[in-house]
Amino acid sequence: MARSEKPGVAPPPAELGRTAPPGERPPADEEETWEPAPPSGPPAPAIEARPAPAEGKQFSCANCGAGMKFSPGAVSLTCEYCGHRLEIPQSEQDVQELSFQKYFEAGNVAEEVLHGVEGETRCSGCGAMVEVRTSVSHDNCPFCGTHLTNAIESARPMMRPGAVLPFKIERNDARGYFARWVKSRWFAPGDFKKLDRLDRINGIYVPYWTYDSMTFTFYTGMRGDAYYVTVGHGKNRTRQRRIRWRPVSGHINHFFDDVLVCGSRSLPEKYVRALEPWDLKAAAPYDEAYLSGFQTERYQVSAVEGFQEARRIMDDEIGRMVRRDIGGDEQRITSMHTQCEGITFKLLLLPVWLAVYRYKDKPFRVMVNARSGEVRGERPWSAAKIAAAVLAALVVLIPVVHLIILEATR
Repeated sequence: MARSEKPGVAPPPAELGRTAPPGERPPADEEETWEPAPPSGPPAPAIEARPAPAEGKQFSCANCGAGMKFSPGAVSLTCEYCGHRLEIPQSEQDVQELSFQKYFEAGNVAEEVLHGVEGETRCSGCGAMVEVRTSVSHDNCPFCGTHLTNAIESARPMMRPGAVLPFKIERNDARGYFARWVKSRWFAPGDFKKLDRLDRINGIYVPYWTYDSMTFTFYTGMRGDAYYVTVGHGKNRTRQRRIRWRPVSGHINHFFDDVLVCGSRSLPEKYVRALEPWDLKAAAPYDEAYLSGFQTERYQVSAVEGFQEARRIMDDEIGRMVRRDIGGDEQRITSMHTQCEGITFKLLLLPVWLAVYRYKDKPFRVMVNARSGEVRGERPWSAAKIAAAVLAALVVLIPVVHLIILEATR
């Protein structure tokens, strides 16, 4: 990572009592003493900078899909198999937006009907494409509980999963996690908390896409350094916070490893995302034996569609790294141009215990991460408890406000 500041702009004052620099003197009713802004809040968390892939990690050639080793500081890479040359951008003008479709085609992705899948049927309730296996009952949709009424169709070819993260938490343990989750819902109805067991809970392998990519980003922006100036005289003296802005530019190289994108549209995205993190290091090469006794869903998000979401995730993270690289008290990003290279991807199956329970004839879904025990799901709310909490807060707040008013009028 590197950052540069454009010349000709004076840095902010660094010590108490420094006079204002020429051209920025305060008005006549302000004193010419400047005070640095005190630290605001806890320090920002450190961001792991990975300017290059780990040792042994390779780029994927966009032309033939073969591996290309990355060397920090290199200005270009050449594929040993097809001779394709990758130019590493050295400036903002060098950045090129390459289509993921090119990497997808270069990977020669083969599709097949997976062993053990006898057919598939679409749920009329949530739209899930449930894969039919001999080892699992398929009376109801495992994703929403709706009775499956559509005819079973022949299984269509799909991309073979590259890895699977096996179930670690047993069914009864998952019920225990659910019971603790129910009892910890403060604003749930009282009788809901008696619902501490699940009669029907399904083990499901949820399809995910995972992407790796080397990124090269060039940015321009503004760094804002805060300071305080004393305004007025006598009893009218006040301190005001000011920001001095100065232009900056720089670049960040970062390797993204295992950016996860859910390939299902049948589960609520906010709850699926909240199940993270996953211990992906424990993933095993795909073997149909892991799926025995569990239900699976055909991915509804294609690899190409998934990369669009992965790119959004990467851009958000790059934006945070850029702000950290700019530094100061406030930051503005004027432009940010990123080139993704060496993109690799695979289909991954992650384990989830999923249950649909009913409360007062309304269905709710709850999910348990079958590796960590993290629970997320839908729940009912008690209007009476929420109203009581608001009322209690007002009872405490009103006397405090009254005392403040009395003090101000004295």
